Amino acid sequence: MKTPEQSAPAKNFNEETITLDTPIIRGETSITSITLRKPTSGELRGVSLVDLASMDVLSLRKVLPRITTPTLTDIEIGRMDPADLLQCGVAVGSFLLKKSDREAALIA
Repeated sequence: MKTPEQSAPAKNFNEETITLDTPIIRGETSITSITLRKPTSGELRGVSLVDLASMDVLSLRKVLPRITTPTLTDIEIGRMDPADLLQCGVAVGSFLLKKSDREAALIA
């Protein structure tokens, strides 16, 4: 008999899906969720890691178009609901942690 820990799929620490409180409207399409993937070092070019870890809006506006699916534009990010932008910032900030530290944060 499997325990709940054994039957649940393993958490992918390299991506996070966010359900938006306020959908992003793109033409006739309504984007209700986005997936963020862990950025590579090259995708962090031109951004201070300290600013990104502090969820600086300008830093997020530079990085999010590089790591979102569907790919969001700078203008779309600028029009995001602040609660949704905060969720994106939390996800990006967690990507900057070591995997073991992220696992420990989930258990705590």
